[in-house]
Amino acid sequence: MFIASHVHAPRRAAVTALAAALFLSLVTSWPASAQKTAKPVLMGKHWVAVTGKPLAATAGATIFNRGGNAIDAACAMLAATATMWDVLSWGGETQALIYNPHTGEVMGINALGVAPSGATPDFFRDQGMLYPPEYGPLAATTPGTPGGLLVMLAEYGRLSLAEVLAPAMQMAEGYPIEESQADFIESRRDILAQWPASRKVFLPHLDEDDPAVRAAPRPGEIFRQPELLATLRKLVAAEAEALAAGKDRKAAIQAAYERFYRGDIAAEIVRSSREQGGLMTLEDLADWEVKIEQPVSVNYRGIDVYKLTTWTQGPVMLQALNLLEGFDLKGMGYNSANYIHTLYQAMNLAFADRDFYYGDPYTPPAEPVEGLLSKEYAAERRKLMPADRNATDIKPGDPYPFQGDSNPFEKLRQQWQPVPPAADAEGAEGFQQAGTMSHDEAFLAGTTSIQAADAEGWVISVTPSGGWIPAFVAGESGIGLSQRMQSFVLDESLNPFNVVRPGQRPRVTLTPSLALQDGKPLLAFSVQGGDTQDQNLLQFFLNMVEFGMNVQQAAEAQNILSYQMQSSFGAHQAEPGRLQVTPLVSPWSQAELTRMGYEVESVERTYSPVTAIWFDRENGTMQGGASDYGDDYGIAW
Repeated sequence: MFIASHVHAPRRAAVTALAAALFLSLVTSWPASAQKTAKPVLMGKHWVAVTGKPLAATAGATIFNRGGNAIDAACAMLAATATMWDVLSWGGETQALIYNPHTGEVMGINALGVAPSGATPDFFRDQGMLYPPEYGPLAATTPGTPGGLLVMLAEYGRLSLAEVLAPAMQMAEGYPIEESQADFIESRRDILAQWPASRKVFLPHLDEDDPAVRAAPRPGEIFRQPELLATLRKLVAAEAEALAAGKDRKAAIQAAYERFYRGDIAAEIVRSSREQGGLMTLEDLADWEVKIEQPVSVNYRGIDVYKLTTWTQGPVMLQALNLLEGFDLKGMGYNSANYIHTLYQAMNLAFADRDFYYGDPYTPPAEPVEGLLSKEYAAERRKLMPADRNATDIKPGDPYPFQGDSNPFEKLRQQWQPVPPAADAEGAEGFQQAGTMSHDEAFLAGTTSIQAADAEGWVISVTPSGGWIPAFVAGESGIGLSQRMQSFVLDESLNPFNVVRPGQRPRVTLTPSLALQDGKPLLAFSVQGGDTQDQNLLQFFLNMVEFGMNVQQAAEAQNILSYQMQSSFGAHQAEPGRLQVTPLVSPWSQAELTRMGYEVESVERTYSPVTAIWFDRENGTMQGGASDYGDDYGIAW
């Protein structure tokens, strides 16, 4: 800015300060076209495959090149990431949204396991716990990922199970393990060594007489999983036998499903789990089933955004969008103090509802979904968003009147506290109470993400998880079991919809996303992480819709991170007011946020490993994005 030389000194200082403030404001809301990215936008005419690891993306590309559609490719990527233990294993859970181009419908895949027989609040309290444990056989829900993969493939794919599992089976036979994964296994060696099968899989060099010797595989070493390979071969053999007997493709894949959940694989999972103190029974596996369900959605400025319902945290993003629709976000400027404050307060309100009302819709009580997602409810809640301070005392709202009901838990709602009681339970060490991860690690940790789309119009977004290291491997099955039980609560005053009991699904953080415009796909997007997921995805979506970023810019954007919501892991703690930003948020904006009552932390970058596909309808092509945070990777053609 030009400043005339004849301006008096006091006025010159004032004008200079104003110029500096204007400059900082411009930097904060820098135009999207000025943003450089570490990775290029993936351009595809025929297909796009994006996921959390390069080898897994290659598996998806391989299946596309064999004539598979987007569902086949996604299943191959799912199988590969589970085999790589990319923060999940075969015994974890899978959730997906699928757009069917032949019907124009978005369908949800619910392949989340349930609490096993005997899993009650009294059982865990008797062990001295305030929450179910973080790891070990008692942390396991029934395996969901095998069922989810098999159902998606049978219903919406076109290739055989043998073809789709081929890349994962090659990897189980042996693949060069990555440095980050090898080192992480070594860091968890003491826990893994407790269980014979886990020790056998993960610690091939264990020398009990010399703890200084590295027990985990070395980076680049061929990591072999013969037990898992044998299990995958059993699934393929079941399919082959059914085909030889004259069964059609779908029935043959169902035969593999039967063998896993009601045959010899199920028997080995149950035997080995119970031998180590687990609760799972053969009936638990036989009675469990994948749900193909209707997702929920809201319209945000002409865009229909779809999420799975309240067994995930997905609706929290929809609630936040309803709240934010009442503000001129673009006019505030990207990552300005006003924008960050408004975003944070909307998330406060939405996550307070999540922490009290979300749970398994297939078991009573029924969640008030209609009220939670109504525009009228959002308008009422929006009145609670203070303009000049952070509200640390936000309670869940009362959505029941907005669906014509009265709240059966009004007394509990009034008594609810934003920060739950400290979880310093004196559980026996053998029951693996809290302690494997810090609060920050638990808040960020979890999962991979998968996006796939093809020229026929199939689109899928997947967020699988569970069975991460340190995983309890179930005997000779090679299957690492889930640790999702820890997301339950034992006390209904925390959340009456998410109290553990046999046959119930825990409310998970996992949240695939699809967006449609005029009935056609616009975006498929999801993200790794724990409780951070929907705040990451909310900002990614706004980056594109409000601020005009392309899919790669939006995936790499340095957004904010709130810790005000309750963690779904470990000790379930919350840190009201804690806010992480990057140095791209100006010092003035950081100071203004501090004045509003935020505990501002400036970090080199915030956690947001988003993967996504955007559909360029003008040119009839697809554009993929994969964050530069970790190993996210995509391939397009």
